[in-house]
Amino acid sequence: MMNDILNGAKLPKMDVLKKKRRLLAAEKKALYADRDAQTEMREAVAVKANIDHLLGLTDERENKEQER
Repeated sequence: MMNDILNGAKLPKMDVLKKKRRLLAAEKKALYADRDAQTEMREAVAVKANIDHLLGLTDERENKEQER
């Protein structure tokens, strides 16, 4: 069964597997940091839109969308 999975290749060395795991963990951490930044940006845009709405500074575009 293991032979079928690996197509006859040898198992990778533990050092190689550990290095690959570290690289993948670092990549995952970077991707999560990007997602946090995106979430913060969305929240900031929503807050700005709410403040603009309360102050009556909404776009004409938004007014047209609301009329539809």
